[in-house]
Amino acid sequence: MTTSTSVSQFAAKTNVDGAFVRQAYTIRDRITADGSSGFPAEPGRYHLYVSLACPWAHRSVIVRRLLGLEDVVSMSVVDPIRDERGWAFRDGPGYSIDPVNGFHFLSEAYLATDPDYTGRYTVPCIWDRVGNRLVTNNYPDITIDFETQFTAYQRTDPPDLYPIELRDEIDFVNAVVYEDVNNGVYKAGFATTQQSYEEAFDALFVRLDWLEERLSRQRFLVGDEVTEADVRLFTTLARFDAVYYGHFKCNLRRLVDYPNLWAYARDLYQHLGFGDTVSFDHIKRHYYCTHGQINPTRIVPKGPAIDWSPGPQPRSLS
Repeated sequence: MTTSTSVSQFAAKTNVDGAFVRQAYTIRDRITADGSSGFPAEPGRYHLYVSLACPWAHRSVIVRRLLGLEDVVSMSVVDPIRDERGWAFRDGPGYSIDPVNGFHFLSEAYLATDPDYTGRYTVPCIWDRVGNRLVTNNYPDITIDFETQFTAYQRTDPPDLYPIELRDEIDFVNAVVYEDVNNGVYKAGFATTQQSYEEAFDALFVRLDWLEERLSRQRFLVGDEVTEADVRLFTTLARFDAVYYGHFKCNLRRLVDYPNLWAYARDLYQHLGFGDTVSFDHIKRHYYCTHGQINPTRIVPKGPAIDWSPGPQPRSLS
């Protein structure tokens, strides 16, 4: 890989107004229960590549755990510190070498799939052992397919994370939360003009206020149980005070300053698949050591000291 390609893979993209632009995810085949897509849901066929630092990948880790798919879809974790060569497979605390292909870098999986691939080498992505190629790097599809196409292999009495009767509301909540919160922190953090930063910043905190009010009336974002909407919001909330507040300059308020959002996040943290899949070590080392344009010293802060244990009383709703 040439130096120029490495830099383009590594750097955040902005438009002429200095606003962050997320790339399109172009490997978008789907896994289906009946195999009609050419990629049938079956145990042992697929391997999930993730980073525990990445909120988009973290979603798939949570859903895989919630549904009991650990023995159905294998998984490996990349080194959280991504350099100009991209995500790497190494031996280390919480990450390992690639057990499927012996790849040294995630880029090898992309180029094995398409030698002419020119996009960024992103996680999460799913490798197909039969076709010897990536099936998808489109992170929203991965959790939806786990939830709806792998039902025959889920654990006994799994949660219904994408119930049919709630899908329209879940999709609406996911869309606005993605735009203003999940991707909003990145739009603030990677903005290269004051105006673009402030627009993203303002939209983020308007939406957090909206979520705070919504969660004053209900335990979860949609319905009475955990759904895909909660998974998608949680991975951003888990990183908010540790990295987005300071590193991405999203510093109007901390998560802990929102009574309902903070109680909600701690509530989810106690659930199987949520808190036990969070690695603050990976999160902090990735963000502070990878984004040299934001943190050129690459010093990783020791704080913040946050207690994620549940409060003394169950979360009360007004």
